[in-house]
Amino acid sequence: MLYNLVSMYQTICEYLEYLELEKGLAQNTLDAYRRDLENFADVLDVQDINNIGRIQINLYVRNLREKNYAPTSVIRKVASLRGFFKWITSVGIIKQNPAATLEQPKIPQRLPKVISVKEIEEMLHNNLTPEEHVIMELLYSCGLRVSELVNLKTNDIDLSSKYIRCFGKGSKERIIPIGETAKNIIKEYLPQRELVIKQYKINTNKFLISENGKNITRQYVYTFIHNQGKKIHKNISPHTLRHSFATHLLENGADLRVVQELLGHSDVSTTQLYTHISKKRLKEVYFAINKY
Repeated sequence: MLYNLVSMYQTICEYLEYLELEKGLAQNTLDAYRRDLENFADVLDVQDINNIGRIQINLYVRNLREKNYAPTSVIRKVASLRGFFKWITSVGIIKQNPAATLEQPKIPQRLPKVISVKEIEEMLHNNLTPEEHVIMELLYSCGLRVSELVNLKTNDIDLSSKYIRCFGKGSKERIIPIGETAKNIIKEYLPQRELVIKQYKINTNKFLISENGKNITRQYVYTFIHNQGKKIHKNISPHTLRHSFATHLLENGADLRVVQELLGHSDVSTTQLYTHISKKRLKEVYFAINKY
């Protein structure tokens, strides 16, 4: 049993290496796949990877539900299994894919949380430091994911041409235009960045550096945005600003395909979710005005 478990873990490592080298997946995504697949391996009751069939997979999925995993977690873990078994079948480790007909669980889509333009402006005028100001501005006016923000490099920003280059999921590159306001806020931040670099004698091309000379982390951004939300009595995250960016664009007449490109969505159906938000808000405004 011990030998077969090691064999299973070794196969998982080979699969993750394939995802990293061939698919270019980000480290956070690879870590999530590793956790999901190792969790599956931990509850296996088979002596050989070839003996893993649909029955074992169904029992595992049932086990997840019995342990009250969130529906989104079950969906992610099932997706991890489907990808893993598809790959080990394609490279000949097993002959038949036991997860080939495994259906992806579905849950009702929840509308992303958004905040108003007025609330965005209120947060942007909360006596922010240049560093905080540029974080807020890039999350909202460019719709960046927090991972894209913290991984920005100085040569990814072209102020003369007014664009930012970032790398999203799967290391997919996209170009995002920046407006005059964002351009000015970046210009205000750059002198502070240079002072910190000189003070701490740092050699880095990372765009965001904290006042104590450290790289800005995802956790720092989450905490900062959460605290800013408290000031307007809202429970928000960096992704709330991204959702608001997309919703406000569509509400002001932006083409759905353009918003898809700006967000870096591979499938337009993901972007279409924001049209439901706009319709919902339109109804709220209408009935607020026409109460009688």
